[in-house]
Amino acid sequence: MPASRRLLVRLIHLWGRWTRGVTLGVRAVVLDANGAVLLLRHTYVPGWHLPGGAVDPGETAEAALLRELFEETAVTATEPPRLHGLLLNLHLGARDHVAVYVVERFERGTARVPNREIAEIGVFAPHALPPDTTPATRRRLVEVLEGRPAAAHW
Repeated sequence: MPASRRLLVRLIHLWGRWTRGVTLGVRAVVLDANGAVLLLRHTYVPGWHLPGGAVDPGETAEAALLRELFEETAVTATEPPRLHGLLLNLHLGARDHVAVYVVERFERGTARVPNREIAEIGVFAPHALPPDTTPATRRRLVEVLEGRPAAAHW
């Protein structure tokens, strides 16, 4: 990723910290019936990630998760997602939190990728994740798949 894009992403996060007291994001661990996980690659940060994004003002975390999941991957949950945990993300600031949900029942439409935000979407067996899957994504998958409680930090 070019340095200019990394700088832009950092500035956007800084702006969020200056304009909001606490920031909240959501991520989805989407598991199909065979235990495979849905991951995506963004156009603006390296690596494979869990789908998700920011909670907008006036929006619940669950509504944000469902919106982001559909916008990014064309996945619609067919039952309410299960909250895995609320984690502090010190990588983006001392007041940034991420709500992680598990989605096991869903319908999958056709995502229009690549686009300006999403470079690629993939479904992977947990033992065959892409090499550049982010460490935080790997940690969340281990927690969910092994039935462990969520860590305190992202």
